[in-house]
Order: sequence, then C-alpha cells, then structure tokens
Amino acid sequence: MTSRGSDSQPRPAHAAGTIAVGSYTVHRLGFGAMRLAGKGIWGDASDRVGAMRVLRRAVELGVDFIDTADAYGPATNETLIADTLHPYPAGLVIATKGGLVRPGPGDWERDGRPEHLRDACEASLTRLRTDCIDLYQLHAPDPSVPIEDSLGELARLQAEGKLRHVGVSNFDVEQLERGRRIVEIVSVQNRYNVEDRSSEDVLEWCERNRVAFIPWFPLGAGDHTKPTGTDEAVQRLAALAQRHGITLAQAALAWLLAKSPAILPIPGTSSLAHLEENVAAASLELDPAELRGI
Repeated sequence: MTSRGSDSQPRPAHAAGTIAVGSYTVHRLGFGAMRLAGKGIWGDASDRVGAMRVLRRAVELGVDFIDTADAYGPATNETLIADTLHPYPAGLVIATKGGLVRPGPGDWERDGRPEHLRDACEASLTRLRTDCIDLYQLHAPDPSVPIEDSLGELARLQAEGKLRHVGVSNFDVEQLERGRRIVEIVSVQNRYNVEDRSSEDVLEWCERNRVAFIPWFPLGAGDHTKPTGTDEAVQRLAALAQRHGITLAQAALAWLLAKSPAILPIPGTSSLAHLEENVAAASLELDPAELRGI
C-alpha cells in the first residue's frame, strides 16, 4: 500500500495550494503520465530513462498526485511508474483508470463490464505493486453496460479493500447523479480547458458537491510557444502570456487554477524543461480580473 505522511519542506508545486481527493489532501498541480507512453500512447516510452527522470523530477518539485491508466501503453505506463517510484514516497497519491481497452494503436474501445473491471483492477494492483489503489477511476461509461453495473463492481472492489476511492471520467451530470447513488465519487476527470468548456456544468456540480474536478487536455491547443487556434479566449490567453512574459502553457494552467478551487490540473509532458515550466505556473501571481476576462 502507498505509504502516507507529510512533507513539511515547501516545494514549487506546493504554491498551487491543496485540494481534498476523498480522504487525501494533495497539492493542486498534479502530473498526467499518459505522455510517457510510446507514440500514439502505444507501447513503452521511446526514451524510458528520460521518462523515469521526468517522474522523479515531478516528485522532487512537490507533485504528489500522479494520474495514469491501464489503457496507456496499454499497461506499460503503470509499470513505468512502479519501476521508477516504488516504494512510493510518503504522501504520493497514484490514480489509475480502467474501462477502456486498446485493440491496436489509435484504437480506444469502452468495456465497462463488471468482470472486465475486476480483471483490470487486479492487473493494475500487480503492475503498480500495491495492495490498494489510492484512486481508481472508471475511464468512460460504456453505453452497452448500465453505469450502475460498472460502478457497482468498483464499490465491491472498494469494500474488499482493493481500492481506496472511486472516481469517474467522461461523465455528464445525469450520469454523476446516477453514479453517486451506487458509490461515493470523489473525483471527475473530463476534458476541460480555455477552448473547451463543454463540461462547465460538471465543474459546477463538483464545486457544489466538494468533488475534485481533474481536467484532461488542460492545455488545449497550446504548445508552450504559440496559440494554434482562432478561438478568442485562446487569443486573450496568448495576450496575457505575452504581457507577463510567460508561456502559453503556464497561462493556461494559471487560468485553470484561478477558475475554481475544485480544479486539480494534471498537465503531462515527456520533457524535463516543460515539466519545470508547468510546475512554475503554481506560483504565478496574475491579476484575477485578467484571468476572469478570458
């Protein structure tokens, strides 16, 4: 089981403040490990040693929430994390997901059958080298399986002590209301960024219910150097970044952190330089009025 404790030494990621994810308190700038898989999120990292350096550096910078999934690789991403960080540092929360399968590169298929989720969870436990997963998230609802059946199996796994908390991903509000009748949901992971705010109502639901909202694709179309879209909000974000002499990615993260205290961004990268730039966004002091205007 992941060891627990507290680190009293301030680190760069700590400037983002904290958020509750179930019984855990983590700093509000995590790390998404998906980009440490191979090209197309298929296979192991092309530079495995470099990927391990990125993971270790994230923890050194104070990141204490790392998100992965059995579908990344598939399977290789979880193994990479365990090979790099196990035994896990005190206070580090590892979140993984199940419910998507990968028949081949570029293919993502949903499988929310209870028997699949049980097998997936057991396999993740083995790869992550733990007897209890900190946060296990249903990667996406399966239209051919009632949400109640999928989450019911996660509730059984939780009761068996194989996972501590349950989260969901790619859910709408109606699905969340149905799901919370089956099991306590402590996090929601949906696509959300400056350009794509289609999950605004889900974010508001999370705020009302004190549930962590974990935006995936948090940087949108930003590539650390220039805007790549014509969206007016992106152009305003780019102007803000230019005024303050920061990267577009840093501005995007600052916007997310200011948008809501329920948001836990998990930017991912395979670059040490980009990792350090992202974490530096935790300490940016930008005009709240500027951020609200985006």
